[in-house]
Amino acid sequence: MAAPRRAAVLGSPIAHSLSPVLHRAAYEELGLTGWTYDRFEVDEAALPGFFETLGAEWAGLSLTMPLKRAVIPLLDGISETAASVDAVNTVVLTQDGRRTGDNTDVPGMVAALREHGIDKVEAAAILGAGATASSALAALSRVCPGEIAVYVRSEARAAEMRQWAERLEVSVRIADWADAEQALHAPLVISTTPAGATDALARSVPERPTALFDVLYDPWPTALAARWSAYGGAVVSGLDLLVHQAVLQVEQMTGRAPAPLDAMRKAGERALAAR
Repeated sequence: MAAPRRAAVLGSPIAHSLSPVLHRAAYEELGLTGWTYDRFEVDEAALPGFFETLGAEWAGLSLTMPLKRAVIPLLDGISETAASVDAVNTVVLTQDGRRTGDNTDVPGMVAALREHGIDKVEAAAILGAGATASSALAALSRVCPGEIAVYVRSEARAAEMRQWAERLEVSVRIADWADAEQALHAPLVISTTPAGATDALARSVPERPTALFDVLYDPWPTALAARWSAYGGAVVSGLDLLVHQAVLQVEQMTGRAPAPLDAMRKAGERALAAR
């Protein structure tokens, strides 16, 4: 019988996380009866101490805010994708003690788009410039060779996005949030804003919208996503992103591929419906 293995999601706040539901569903489908996946409330100050407690039974960690950057100095190495956005959301722990970081948000976004038939767009728009926006920009660098308009509320955020664009070698045009209605006419719109931030834009959705990727999943649908869908536009949800990035995490942590995408999605949908 294989030795028990552990994994968990860390962050603060963490009680809302769907990661345990998704990973446990994968373990059940894969027959990994000795595997457990938990959640721990851990902030930046507590992270080094938590790492000191990790034994050989640990296979991996999922990281959410505010730990994605804070974890990097604690690792033996990080992937090229993680380095490109200075953010790690996945740590793979080997039994010889090595700790390697990766970012599955970026390829997860690309996979979610492709699942909805979006392989390439000539231009795109990003709503917001927070932590998720850099991952969105990195994902767009793989599917959008043209200009990416980023709608921001402050010059500080604008400066950050210009830096990310230069680093990722993508063409970005910074625009003021007051003009965010214009974003809705782009071939692909990625909303990276907190709940409620785009509600006022719903009334400005064009009659024939193209594609919207809204990274929120609770509450769902957002007002923007609901109007977009009602008008016949393609909508990619935050749950799509969450499931696809978790699929990649499961595969890295367990060494088993492919991870059961459908079972994980259904488990996530049931959990959200029960909230």
